[in-house]
Amino acid sequence: MPEIGEGDFPPLKRSDYPHPSSHTCPVARIVHYLHEHLVGKTLLFVRAQHDENVFGKVGTSAAEVEKALAGKKVVGAKQQGKYFWLVMSSPPHPLFHFGMTGWWKIRNLETAYYKPTKPSEPAWPPKYWKVLLGIDASCSDLSDTTHAFVDSRRFGRIRLVDCPAEEMRNVSPLKENGPDPVVDRDVLTEEWLVQKLQSKHVPVKALLLDQANISGIGNWVGDELLYDAKVHPEQYSNTLTPAQMTQLHKSIHYVCSTAVELRAESDKFPEHWLFKWRWGKGKKDDPKMLPNGERIKFLTVGGRTSAIVPSVQKKTGEVAKDVDGEVEEEPRSKKGKKATVKEEDEVEDEVEADEEVERPKRKKSKKSEATEDEDTLSDSKPSKPTGGKSRAVKRDAGDATPPDQPNGTSRSIIGDLPERMKAKRKPKEDLEKNSTAPRVQKAARPAAKSEVTEEKSGQRRSARVSGAAE
Repeated sequence: MPEIGEGDFPPLKRSDYPHPSSHTCPVARIVHYLHEHLVGKTLLFVRAQHDENVFGKVGTSAAEVEKALAGKKVVGAKQQGKYFWLVMSSPPHPLFHFGMTGWWKIRNLETAYYKPTKPSEPAWPPKYWKVLLGIDASCSDLSDTTHAFVDSRRFGRIRLVDCPAEEMRNVSPLKENGPDPVVDRDVLTEEWLVQKLQSKHVPVKALLLDQANISGIGNWVGDELLYDAKVHPEQYSNTLTPAQMTQLHKSIHYVCSTAVELRAESDKFPEHWLFKWRWGKGKKDDPKMLPNGERIKFLTVGGRTSAIVPSVQKKTGEVAKDVDGEVEEEPRSKKGKKATVKEEDEVEDEVEADEEVERPKRKKSKKSEATEDEDTLSDSKPSKPTGGKSRAVKRDAGDATPPDQPNGTSRSIIGDLPERMKAKRKPKEDLEKNSTAPRVQKAARPAAKSEVTEEKSGQRRSARVSGAAE
């Protein structure tokens, strides 16, 4: 990340930038440091503290890692996309994935490419360590180690892959991932990319972020190369023109290679890159525009927030979701406050703000007419009228209580109740199909006092209306 006071960057906080583990570039940075400070050394001291997320979820344990690495020599360090591994003198080989907050620390050396808001303390071993490696003969305890894999939120993964070193990319999980734009430049050719784009009907950015297609492209890298290629992220991959696909291939190699060569030190990135101006989304002093005045907008593609420049990235074909005119800026919740969605396991980029979804309240279901009738039969007292109007439930003539039934009599002692209830509970569609079936009729019940009162009141109102008309 850009250091405070250097270049033309404002002094933004660490949270304004993507985490180190978010894409292939910082992984390449760590592999560079491993070649300089670990390859060729023998691991004389290995300690790991078990974490069910970091070790257990991928079928290994801290004890197995200690046993597999102790006393062996590191003969190489390699990468494929967001994965990297140490090539040991004999199998198994440790395979690492940073997840969201993982990182590799080296004692007395700042490996991060950003300057944290608060300077890190020199204490060793570092906080949240999962594996510690010692290469000095005098190393006898944790404080003597020099290398550490750390992960505060435990989204990282450490595996042991038991195969020959040259076969690492032919076994899981690496074999399920696509080619690396930098490592596999001879594989990710223009012809290969054209075939991949035309074989799928998905938003082009979603295709680029899918590690099964191409390894190592994270959220901001995807935005950068699409901006460089002048391609709208929502446009379906198989609708791109031949010229767009050619330019997209060039942009993939240009952006990824440049970022890796600069070891992900973003203060050295070209000034015309979108990366230089996209951060701080939602801040009051954020201009949301490039130096030439072109506005930067944000939209969600495949569940990820994307930064685009509408004046440059035109839609030339079918898109996954049409955006009317300008793309919406950062969404807000109904209360006017920005809502944040926390990204979980295998989330590679910065935490993005997204619209808070408010679930509608479920309406209470109304009782069916049959249920109301049954409940009314058990109630011998009529409801009291309110304001001259009756609150009694309106019934059909056939559903009334027999006239000879005394008040307070339980419906369980009525002789014909079982037959009547059976008929009432019969599915409506069956009754419609068998329209000739006789329906059990019930004698009309004498009108309740409230009903009589309402009827007389209605007659009086009718009389007054008639008199006024005359």
